[in-house]
Amino acid sequence: MWTLLLLPFVGLLWVPFYNFKDPALFGFPFFYWYQLAWVPITSVLIWLVYRSRPHDEAR
Repeated sequence: MWTLLLLPFVGLLWVPFYNFKDPALFGFPFFYWYQLAWVPITSVLIWLVYRSRPHDEAR
C-alpha cells in the first residue's frame, strides 16, 4: 500500500509527460492544471495509506 505514495512523485517528477499547453481547462494550460490536480489526488492517496495501516490501541 505504501507504493501508492510513489504515484505523485513519479507523476510530477517526469516533466516532459505534462509539458504541454493543450488541453486547456477553464483557461489554464495543461501544465498548470495537471500539477494542481495532483494536490487532491495526493491527499486521497495519503488518506488511503493511513487508513490501511493497523493502529495501536490505547491501553
